[in-house]
Amino acid sequence: MQFHHYGYVSEDPRVLPASGYGLNRPEELPDEMDVLIVGSGPAGMIAAAQLSMFPDVRTHVIEKRDGRLVLGQADGIQARSVETFQAFGFATEIEDEAYRITEMSFWNQDPERPENIIRMGRPIDDEFGISEFPHLIVNQARVLDYFARFMRYSPSKMTPDYGWEFADLKVEEEGEYPVEVTLRRCAEDEEEHTRTVRTKFVIGCDGARSQVRKSIGRRLSGDSANHAWGVMDVLAVTDFPDLRTKCAIHSKSGSILHIPREGGYLSRMYVDLGDVPEDPKHSVRDTPLEEVIERANAILHPYTLDVKNVAWNSIYEVGHRLVDAFDDRPADCPEDTVPRVFLTGDACHTHSAKAGQGMNVSMQDGFNIGWKLGHVVSGRAPVELLGTYHDERQPAAQNLINFDKEWSTLMATPQDELGSPDEIEKYYVQAEEFAAGFLTQYSDNIITGTDEHQDLASGFPIGRRFKSHPAMRRCDALPKHIGHEHFADGRYRIYVFADPAAPSDPDSPTAKWAEWMSSDENSPFKRCTPADGDENAIFDIKVIYQQHYRDFEVTDAPKLFRPNVGPFDLHNLENVWSAIKDNDIFEARGISRDGAIVVVRPDQYVSAVLPLDDREELTKLFEGLLNSAN
Repeated sequence: MQFHHYGYVSEDPRVLPASGYGLNRPEELPDEMDVLIVGSGPAGMIAAAQLSMFPDVRTHVIEKRDGRLVLGQADGIQARSVETFQAFGFATEIEDEAYRITEMSFWNQDPERPENIIRMGRPIDDEFGISEFPHLIVNQARVLDYFARFMRYSPSKMTPDYGWEFADLKVEEEGEYPVEVTLRRCAEDEEEHTRTVRTKFVIGCDGARSQVRKSIGRRLSGDSANHAWGVMDVLAVTDFPDLRTKCAIHSKSGSILHIPREGGYLSRMYVDLGDVPEDPKHSVRDTPLEEVIERANAILHPYTLDVKNVAWNSIYEVGHRLVDAFDDRPADCPEDTVPRVFLTGDACHTHSAKAGQGMNVSMQDGFNIGWKLGHVVSGRAPVELLGTYHDERQPAAQNLINFDKEWSTLMATPQDELGSPDEIEKYYVQAEEFAAGFLTQYSDNIITGTDEHQDLASGFPIGRRFKSHPAMRRCDALPKHIGHEHFADGRYRIYVFADPAAPSDPDSPTAKWAEWMSSDENSPFKRCTPADGDENAIFDIKVIYQQHYRDFEVTDAPKLFRPNVGPFDLHNLENVWSAIKDNDIFEARGISRDGAIVVVRPDQYVSAVLPLDDREELTKLFEGLLNSAN
């Protein structure tokens, strides 16, 4: 990480100086604000964390609890989420405390003794090298703690406002703060009362029973599988040999999805309770814990499970539901209608917990709307950007529900009804890239270009997240994953993959592109960079040369790649990179040796791939994305 450029820092450099709203942030919830986030779950906290990096945006998070979450229900962290944590600065820390999934065991009925289970397959996790990031299991509460720390350390100095419950809202057509929100004070030891606040935008992150969703007339629709599962986090003594390995268990008595938890001793078990009739009273939810434990022992036979302690348990029925829209715009509204209320996470999509997707997809919802609201409210981007939230995240949620239907159905299917004993194992391996969170692909819109020049960088598909690869940072000869330098600061990344000419050649296509970008008044850099700010305030522009790093000096690169930062106009030297000879990023990601431009959004998705000489298309892209700064 970079620091000292604003003066010497002797304490934790992750604690950024207060600025904007963070200089005099009120201790009590104010009457007016720019963004109100309802709910401090994964979607709400990542949206808040992203918005905390926009100190001129007055953001508040309300939560009806009196304090931090103590016992989280979600615990599966897919590789895409860990990649996201890297952008928020805590991937390494959470990896150290989490349980890491390295393989999964599949247990089926013993053909010779069907009353017993035996291990059949043990595929490794990420068999195809989908990501350099791991698949983790860790308490949701700890994920929220890390986002809360990021918010406290940010320039905004944001913390959740606990003890406030959302009651209702109404959106007016005019006014600086067109959304009136009614809140209910529900803090312990305080008298209950209501009050109203006004805001420009609301993000509803308040779960499957979302009051925000109801207040804007949105509905969840879908179906129920009429199948019930008991879930419990247990400390147990057992002779089952795979207690510390993720397992899918199919036996004569039903199924278990077994997931070891962080810390070395805790385990989560999803125990199949079988098909249930349609019941408006959902009486299956009254199933006693003792019955769930008894069913688990029957499924595990010939092994036994002696449960010593239960940290948390619940009964749930599988349902797959999707909201009709992710914002409050009427279906027949004019194109220029500004959405004011957005839904995220369980407020707009519900599914089973067994695929480990809920928290992960919810965080991508929050990341997506967080940077977009930051750009619009701060004046950096036009309001049209907000319409892309529904257009991008609704199809992503539909794909998740389709996947979860298949997976949860397979897990509930008796072994003798499967096509083959290893059908579930094969599906698990084949679906690995989707389950890891890397198959989301956004369609063509104002922030996602066409694939006309995709062949220039085939390994960076447009609309998909930027798949990192190692390169050599020239200034300090440090090999690093270049994508791991993508901090969640709201900036666009522009990766310039250079042509074969020497970095010092002033007539090379790369040098000419840099000269145009840094001097032409119509270029995105000149048009959008504030005159009184750092040169890299809006764009983080990196160049990757094909030459060996010892064959050129960092100062051979054009000045654009060594921007001035801070009050002393220091030169940032960390944007000049080189391909590694035996692990060449050009080769690994299918990048043309003639060079290419790869534009990446603040949430790490590829916006465009362009040739070095296509100034017009790059200019056109950012004319729709960023307002002029001067």
